[in-house]
Amino acid sequence: MGQDRKLWTTLPGLLLPGLALPGLALAAQLFSPLAAAQTSMMDEVDASLPALNGQTVASNEAAPVVDEDAALPSLPRLFALALQNDADLTSQRFEAEAAAQDVPMAQAALKPQIQASAGYVYQESDNYYTDNPSYNPDNELGGNDDYEARYQGTTRDQTWQVQLSQSLFSLERWRKVGKAEAQSDAAELKVAVGERDLALQVAEAYLDAFLASRKLGLLDSKQESLNLQVKQASRAYDLGVGNRIDLLEAQSRLDQAVADTVSAQNELDNALSLLERLTGELPRFSGATLGDLGELTLPGDWDDADPWLERTINNVEVALGKQQMKVADAETDVRRAGHYPELDLTVGYSDRDSNDPFRESKDASANLRLSVPLYEGGYTSASVRQGELSQQAAKASYTNALNLARQEVRQRLRGLRGDERQIEALKRSIESSNLFLQAAEKGEQLGLRDLVDVLDARADLYDLRIQFVEVVRQYLLDRLNLQAAVGDLGTQDLVDTMALLSRVTG
Repeated sequence: MGQDRKLWTTLPGLLLPGLALPGLALAAQLFSPLAAAQTSMMDEVDASLPALNGQTVASNEAAPVVDEDAALPSLPRLFALALQNDADLTSQRFEAEAAAQDVPMAQAALKPQIQASAGYVYQESDNYYTDNPSYNPDNELGGNDDYEARYQGTTRDQTWQVQLSQSLFSLERWRKVGKAEAQSDAAELKVAVGERDLALQVAEAYLDAFLASRKLGLLDSKQESLNLQVKQASRAYDLGVGNRIDLLEAQSRLDQAVADTVSAQNELDNALSLLERLTGELPRFSGATLGDLGELTLPGDWDDADPWLERTINNVEVALGKQQMKVADAETDVRRAGHYPELDLTVGYSDRDSNDPFRESKDASANLRLSVPLYEGGYTSASVRQGELSQQAAKASYTNALNLARQEVRQRLRGLRGDERQIEALKRSIESSNLFLQAAEKGEQLGLRDLVDVLDARADLYDLRIQFVEVVRQYLLDRLNLQAAVGDLGTQDLVDTMALLSRVTG
């Protein structure tokens, strides 16, 4: 509003050219039935004039309105809190860590497997030896105790053994390691996608809260102006120089402003509630002043889409789609390995102690086993075909992700170009509207304009400022989404967003 005020003081003749005649102005005030009402109303306007752009527009001596609590919450800090607080992202991180454990599990199948076991067996038998006098160790065998356990039919064995197994050749096990590594990388990329989506979600809620807080401040000021307009229309109607239609129109505009204020408050509450859920902290968007909107400049260079389209390969969803193609390839290779033979080596040692000395033994063994799959009813062939179809599906998903990223880039570039044009047009419109307001104020002072014109111009100026903030919000959102579409969204983009908002708030 500093620049607006300078225009007011340096271009007085431009406001009402050819109409600033003292005699005519005096006559208009003397013979107007509304002269007293307008004078009284103008005193009320000066006393309760709302702020525009952080300054009062009716007085050349007005000082900037300073709000000590107007500092914006830190967007990077809120995102850092969200990274720690968001339960969905935490779940994805744990899932990624769980998927990473598939790699050592798959590698373990290629390493030696050593097992040790011990057992105790109690056995009662009824066979040829049990209770047979011909084999009674006390009678026929001269009391040989070696046969006693067998004759009684009761044995007690204690056994322990150690066994080592080593896969000498298994193509399926080797390929499962590559599949596990590909799945682990895909899980990490899913976390990256979740972090990017969380950043955009926090930024959008932040911008919604910023817009709603500024709209509330502007709408409150607009209501003050419209209240004065309703009073002016009511007095004119009471004096018999106004009509009921003007009064109803003024009241309708005031009611609409009240409804817009309620809507803006709901929008602010919803945005703050979302930020609280994401970050675990309720930020404050206090203060509603705006800086000199005419001085706001935006970085351009959104015309050439080719460099941006080339960078879509870095989009995290595109990278995830490419990694999922690798997972599907690895899975198909594992299935194809089912056609190959496997060679395993097993070495073992066992020791059995028994009350029957003929059952005691100490054994060492080595076993080389070759397994060749010959026919499984067509299972392996069907499994391979299923894997190949999954490969084609993953390739189609990757192509779709790339196309969506490119479409997002084109859409956001068009949006940014449109946002810039809107902002420039609104800057000129705000400047023109401000000049018109100053002209209306000057004309009202000279009796050439009605106070209603001043209040209408002021209300329109509030609407333009609200529209300006809405477009700035959309511009920032388009810029963040563009960086996300090319895989370059980072903390610096959040810092740049804060910097531009700080310039808007002055």
